[in-house]
Amino acid sequence: MNLINKHKRFMAWYQKKLGLTDYGLIWFRFFDGVFVGLIVERLIVHTLMK
Repeated sequence: MNLINKHKRFMAWYQKKLGLTDYGLIWFRFFDGVFVGLIVERLIVHTLMK
């Protein structure tokens, strides 16, 4: 099984587990990305400022 099919199966399982619609899953992943981006930004900025 190739990577794309595994990813599709995983995302369908994840969506069903959380009980999200397609739209809800998109928003969830967006805010997840923003959160991770802020953490990485804080780590980089605070590391360079020292």
